[in-house]
Amino acid sequence: MASENEWVSTSADYTKPRPSGAADAWTEEANRQSTKGGQELTRTGKAVPPPAVASAFGLAAGETAIVRGRTIYADDAPVELADTYYPRDIAEGTPLAEPRKIRGGAVTLLTELGHVAARVIEDVTARPASQIEQQQLQLADDEPVVVIERLSLDEAGQPVQADVMVAPAKLRRLRYEMKVH
Repeated sequence: MASENEWVSTSADYTKPRPSGAADAWTEEANRQSTKGGQELTRTGKAVPPPAVASAFGLAAGETAIVRGRTIYADDAPVELADTYYPRDIAEGTPLAEPRKIRGGAVTLLTELGHVAARVIEDVTARPASQIEQQQLQLADDEPVVVIERLSLDEAGQPVQADVMVAPAKLRRLRYEMKVH
């Protein structure tokens, strides 16, 4: 059971395209949890991704991907820093590289562009927050963060999206559900 002020997230919702006219997954999750949720797009365009993303995308040192950086809010408080990276051959020249919200979310647009995630790999770790994360997430000096690294692969095993999300550990509980055949 989630305690008060704890954000429970089911990752699968974020990896599926949205129905036509639906809000993005974050907005729908905030509504389910009776929270006023929002996102602030903090950066878009070409960027050198972190080493794990560069490796997954097969990029050489210094090569760029397309990034969409966001600060996620619940009840007007920052609760997550999320950077989503896309291979340039998928995202360049599309709304993924533009500094504006995408109706239905980026996963829906990726699907419309023909890039459907068939497999998702997530790594979850905890660590001390950096100074920048402390400032952006309004954390005390000794508060840890949870880092979620999600890689979405298409049917051929090619990466279509990589997410790096950082959230205060005290507010976050992840729920993973799977079918057992």
